[in-house]
Amino acid sequence: MTAETINTAETITSSVEGPLAIVTIDRDRHLNAFTFAMIRAIRAAVDAAAANPAVRAIVITGNGRAFRAGLDMEDLGRSSRGETESSPGPSHELPALFSFLLDVPKPVIAAVNGVAAGGGLVLAMMCDLRFVSADASFTTAFGKRGLIAEHGTAWLLPRLMGTSRALDVLWSARRFGADEAFRLGFADRVLPAERLLDEVREYVADMAASVAPRSIATMKRQVYAGLSQTIAESCDEADAVMKASLDHPDLVEGVASFVERRPPQFAPIGVDDPRPSSNTSVERGDAS
Repeated sequence: MTAETINTAETITSSVEGPLAIVTIDRDRHLNAFTFAMIRAIRAAVDAAAANPAVRAIVITGNGRAFRAGLDMEDLGRSSRGETESSPGPSHELPALFSFLLDVPKPVIAAVNGVAAGGGLVLAMMCDLRFVSADASFTTAFGKRGLIAEHGTAWLLPRLMGTSRALDVLWSARRFGADEAFRLGFADRVLPAERLLDEVREYVADMAASVAPRSIATMKRQVYAGLSQTIAESCDEADAVMKASLDHPDLVEGVASFVERRPPQFAPIGVDDPRPSSNTSVERGDAS
């Protein structure tokens, strides 16, 4: 399979293999610790993949020993002095590192190949799924740097693994392995290192061959919005989007492909289709 590859000056590689966009962090000598420029480069690569109609899902992974360590110590020092180079995103976005991934209308999968520490754990957390190498490890690290539960971890981490488990990994700042990450509910798959990306490719290929992109985008928006909704609000929204789905060509194609016993030919997601974070008042917890 051929791949279209784009290299950036900030050690981020982006390639497209069929329905899958692969964004690789390639700064192994520094355990893939990220700089502010790298954060911008990751966003640019993800935005390009999200805009590509051929791409059905995006995987973010690391090259070498680490998925990603936290912020580069030089940039961390500048940050502590108020000398950050980062700039705020659009006004509707959540003010947390990598939270823009929640707004991508396509599945974003973390393929965690090694240690994910601090901001690396945040990056994995902000992805929709986490496929984890058997030799991967995780740590929040915040407390050991005199910091707190940064970048949405106090909100999202308990929703992934439960309150007391989240407090445990935040307070202790201990390192835990892939099997424990799976038991805690943080990892969705634990795989041999040599099978990690192949498993992602197979998962995405199966999804691309059988599931409507618009359905995926709508369900992603529903699930993340639902984290801050009452059950009544979630049910009301489901009724509204279900009515829209009944009038959409995807339903006709889905039924026809089932009756005719053939693979469905769903259209790629369009600019007018729902984006996951379109209801930002709910995601920010402002709805009442």
